Amino acid sequence: MTDLAAPARPSPGSPSEGASGAAAGRFVDGYLLYLLARASSVASAEFHEQVRARGVPVAVWRILASLKGTGEGLTVGELAKSCLANQPAISKTVDKLVAKGLVERQADGQDRRRVWVRLTPAGEAHVDELILEAQAHQARLVEAIGEGETETLRRALLRLIERAGSGAPSVDFDEFSDK
Repeated sequence: MTDLAAPARPSPGSPSEGASGAAAGRFVDGYLLYLLARASSVASAEFHEQVRARGVPVAVWRILASLKGTGEGLTVGELAKSCLANQPAISKTVDKLVAKGLVERQADGQDRRRVWVRLTPAGEAHVDELILEAQAHQARLVEAIGEGETETLRRALLRLIERAGSGAPSVDFDEFSDK
């Protein structure tokens, strides 16, 4: 009599998988883009809970963090790209942040159609507290995979982003994120 029990499936990245990461199981278990999105979702979930526990929507965190260190600020279009969101959603959130005194808008002296968004001193103080929490969260992630692998991953991700270039289509991750 033959054993009808199904063989155990290898986990993604296990030695029994080929170099491509493909196994006899589901396609997505070895699909790089799925793994990148899944890793981002899993790694972000805990921090996003911390941010929301402070009463800060994730979209607000992304805007404030994106503006930190920019000096003159960013345009709404640049913010949308940096925050992985669509421009109308970012514009509405910026309006709310202006009303709260966390960011300000300033018209470009050369091009009246261009408006810069930058942090106010209150916005700087607010985001600095959140950045400390983000750095602590990142340190826990780095500890889990090690400094060397973290730096290798960071360089690989930057190369992927660079390769996509500025012509890459804008993606609205809001439908996938935990707001």
